[in-house]
Amino acid sequence: MDVIAFYVFGAIAIAASLGVIGQRNPMHSVMLLIASFGALAGLYVILDAPFTAVTQIIIYAGAIMVLFLFVVMLLNVPREEPAPRSLAGTLGGGGIKAAALLSVAMGIELVYAVYSLEHVSFSPGHSGSVSSVANIGQALFTKHAFAFEVTSVLILVAMIGAVILAQKEHH
Repeated sequence: MDVIAFYVFGAIAIAASLGVIGQRNPMHSVMLLIASFGALAGLYVILDAPFTAVTQIIIYAGAIMVLFLFVVMLLNVPREEPAPRSLAGTLGGGGIKAAALLSVAMGIELVYAVYSLEHVSFSPGHSGSVSSVANIGQALFTKHAFAFEVTSVLILVAMIGAVILAQKEHH
C-alpha cells in the first residue's frame, strides 16, 4: 500500500511541478505549486515524518504560498510575457558567464551533498533524535538562528519590492 501511495504522491508532485514551470498564467502556477507541496507532505507522511509533513503544509502551502498569491494578485500580472528568442541577447556575455559559473558551483555542491550523505547514520536510535520537535526547535533557534533570520529578512525584502513595483505601475 505504501508503494502505491508513494508512486501516486510522486506522480502528483512531478506533474504539478512541471505544470508550475509550464503555465503562462501566474495564478495557475501558484495553485499548482500548492498541489506540489501537498504531494510532498504526503510523501513525508509515508516516510514516517509527520512533523515535517505538517510543517510542509503549514509553512509552505500555507504561509509562503499565501505570500506568493498576494504578490501575484498585487502585481496583477495576467499572463507571462513570451521569452526572448536569444538568451545571449537577454543576459549579454557577462550574464551567460555568470550563469555558467553558478551552474558549475551548484553541480559541485550537489556532488558534495551526495558524497556527504554516505556518511550519515540512519539507525533507528539516531532518527528518533532528529524527528524530535524539541531537538528541531533547539537546533533551529541556536545553531541555525542566523539562517532563520536571514530567510525572514529575505521574505520581507521580497514583499517590499513587490509593493514598490505595484506602486510604480499605478502611478
